[in-house]
Amino acid sequence: MYREHTREVKIGDRVIGGGNPILIQSMTNTRTEDVEATVAQILRLEAAGCDIIRSTVPNMEAARAIGEIKKRIHIPLVADIHFDYKMAIAAMENGADKIRINPGNIGGPENVAAVVKVAKERNIPIRVGVNSGSLEKQLVEKYGGVTAEGIVESALDKVKMIEDLDYHNLVISIKSSDVLMCVRAHEVLASKTDYPLHVGITEAGTLWSGNIKSSIGMGIILYEGIGDTIRVSLTGDPVEEVRTAKLLLRTLGLRKGGIEVVSCPTCGRTKIDLIGLANQVEAMVADIPLDGVKVAVMGCAVNGPGEAKEADIGIAGGIGEGLLIKKGEIIRKVPEAELLNVLREELLHWEE
Repeated sequence: MYREHTREVKIGDRVIGGGNPILIQSMTNTRTEDVEATVAQILRLEAAGCDIIRSTVPNMEAARAIGEIKKRIHIPLVADIHFDYKMAIAAMENGADKIRINPGNIGGPENVAAVVKVAKERNIPIRVGVNSGSLEKQLVEKYGGVTAEGIVESALDKVKMIEDLDYHNLVISIKSSDVLMCVRAHEVLASKTDYPLHVGITEAGTLWSGNIKSSIGMGIILYEGIGDTIRVSLTGDPVEEVRTAKLLLRTLGLRKGGIEVVSCPTCGRTKIDLIGLANQVEAMVADIPLDGVKVAVMGCAVNGPGEAKEADIGIAGGIGEGLLIKKGEIIRKVPEAELLNVLREELLHWEE
């Protein structure tokens, strides 16, 4: 797969590229200078399975906060910089593990050189980020609009600015809200560089539409073996981004992560609140530290055991009672009100 041939880049105590597991990123939506709120959110994200966190650094107060935040979290922190190169330098001086910049919008070659100088001294990786929404006018004219090829050329131009300063500790991200354009751009970029790639569909939308667009676009890209870190961009609680990313990677077989819940669609045979039960099970298993265990939630006792036979454990509803199932075999009958607790106890005392 393409991922095996990217360079290795170290971000804090994590390593990406070179065939290492794909890491999940998210971004805080607190004011970074509000240390308490930012730390609290990062700790929630860590618990959800976030591997790398990015925070915006729009002012010097936020840059100084990086140092205090770093003392209280356990995952690498990336500083997100827009326009002001001094913020990039300050963030690195305060302990940022990586910075994200667009070298084309921080004020000219001399400012890029100043940032790279500090990054080189501290061996801090730079993520070169290019967004289709800010594609340069000359590239829009060259390609007759915003295109995948134009986005890639823009990104590689920015990379060359840093390479010309003899620095190669780089990660590249190219994003577009146009899903298929984003897929095409990653395919083109992957054929032209061996730097690690951060994958995401930008401005994907709300929890509903964003999950669908991200799953389609990122699913295609990742299935093609492209990508070393990912972020699911959602308009909502960033913890939801991590949950989706974990499921996306697990569904593609690229990474284990938590308990998988499968459930049948409702039908006329269903005699219990299957929708509510399935949601309760999904929420309940989120904090149980098991990997590779599949849990089935079935709506009736007619087909439940057979349909759940590929799961490690499952429950199936009846009239006022339900079945506990392991590998398709009925283990015991349980009153409906006790189904959830019985399942939880089984998982908490799980033995292969």
